[in-house]
Amino acid sequence: MNILVLAEAYPDMSGAKPLAYVRTRNVFYKACGHAVTVLNFRSNNPYVMDGIQVYDKNSFEKECHISAYDLVLSHAPNLRHHLRFLSARMNEIRRLVFFYHGHEVLKINKVYPPPYPYLKRNRFKEKAQDLYDEFKFRVLRSFYQKHHEKISSIFVSHWMYDEFMKWVKVPERFIEGKSYITYNSVGAVFEKESYTPDSDKKYDYITIRAYLDGSKYAVDIVNNLALRNPYKNFLLVGRGRYFDYNNLSPNVTRISRELSHEEMLDLLNQSRCALMPTRTDAQGVMMCEMATYGIPLITSDIPVCHEVFDDFEGVGFISNERYIYQSLDEIYADIRGIHRKNPKYFNSLLGEKEISILGKINAAKI
Repeated sequence: MNILVLAEAYPDMSGAKPLAYVRTRNVFYKACGHAVTVLNFRSNNPYVMDGIQVYDKNSFEKECHISAYDLVLSHAPNLRHHLRFLSARMNEIRRLVFFYHGHEVLKINKVYPPPYPYLKRNRFKEKAQDLYDEFKFRVLRSFYQKHHEKISSIFVSHWMYDEFMKWVKVPERFIEGKSYITYNSVGAVFEKESYTPDSDKKYDYITIRAYLDGSKYAVDIVNNLALRNPYKNFLLVGRGRYFDYNNLSPNVTRISRELSHEEMLDLLNQSRCALMPTRTDAQGVMMCEMATYGIPLITSDIPVCHEVFDDFEGVGFISNERYIYQSLDEIYADIRGIHRKNPKYFNSLLGEKEISILGKINAAKI
């Protein structure tokens, strides 16, 4: 297959790693013998990454013809770039696949929890967000109505599919038989390496988040659990201003920077259990990486986490609302000592499944 991938951003030679899950997919497609080209809407120049040609929009329009591609894959499609680009070219596109990863099809102010109090709420911006969300839903519905014969849809979880149907309200007849679930895979290092349960442990619980200020990442729950377990050592990794406005529990060690994979694995091996509560998530790739690596993991008792982790033996669940009545150590005791490798999120398995889905889409009659 000859595949064109549309991405709002993409890893580049500077070391930037946006939308790494798109890169992982593309590398696998290429390794399976498929031709892959990327259009990076945020790039100003073309470049090559992993042997794959990445174009900016201007260079793509000068050098490429979209009709040459068997499939066009649009990851997290937005109005400004993806839908505008596609709308002008649907007559030339053979088959289009939308990949839905999260915010692009959610009613943001309804699905995400309220922001922390120290983040001043701008009612005007919230209203503008609501209006924009309704507009994007309307545009996407109209796009499906006009082009549904060419469109297939891939969701990163059943929860994501349900939210799409709830908010976008695309008539089921437009996606029936042409929608699929395929999760994001974990990084290769988490497949190859394994947690070392018998090494010396410095921390009892470790939490790693890129951004602490988002209330969906529940750093308040982590800090409150630390306060309720004063004789345990907690490690919290992540940037943000939360503790400029809230007291850090004295038994929490903080690291306020991004970690390399090697640093992350080292800290996981220094910890007995990963503590990763969440209030909203489409999948939670970092949690999947931790569970795949083999460290015991405690996450939130919400539907998407059960969908993603119920077949992992080393994962326990804690209530976001009633956690003060639950014993963290008792949850950990139920999952400790279970370190069997679960391949559910291996790139090889998910990649093969995705290639099979794309092959089916490519072969389907229009």
